[in-house]
Amino acid sequence: MPETVSKSNLKDLKKGSLVHLERALTLQSRLGGHMVSGHIDGTGEIKAITKDENATWLTIAASEDLLKYIIYKGSIAIDGVSLTIAQLGDEDFKVSLIPHTGSYTHLLHKKIGETVNLECDAVGKYVERLMKFHTKEKPRKSALTKDFLAKYDFL
Repeated sequence: MPETVSKSNLKDLKKGSLVHLERALTLQSRLGGHMVSGHIDGTGEIKAITKDENATWLTIAASEDLLKYIIYKGSIAIDGVSLTIAQLGDEDFKVSLIPHTGSYTHLLHKKIGETVNLECDAVGKYVERLMKFHTKEKPRKSALTKDFLAKYDFL
């Protein structure tokens, strides 16, 4: 579908490219990692790959539209692999791959400059939507005002 091609790195794949395929989670399955839907939010670019003893750091640049959903110690799926944000910058983020993840995924086969699919955690997107939502008849007004915050010593 055009939506998939526009949001993912599918257009960059060639015959023989490695991809991750997993069976869908069932409700009887043990849940490890975070919930991943497989709905790609966009792509990032690998900026650095650095060895650190037995771990490997991946630095991935992403657009501001995606970075706003990425939080330190939060979850992200990179090419479908659930990982934890270990460092966060203004234009990029870092994840640290343990040897097991490196062995069982294709992430360490990637090169600097390659694109990866990114799926941000859904919770941030739900919060953003709820905070912006209002009806035309009755605009939603927040109870959090500057006066309220000052009254309770938050300012």
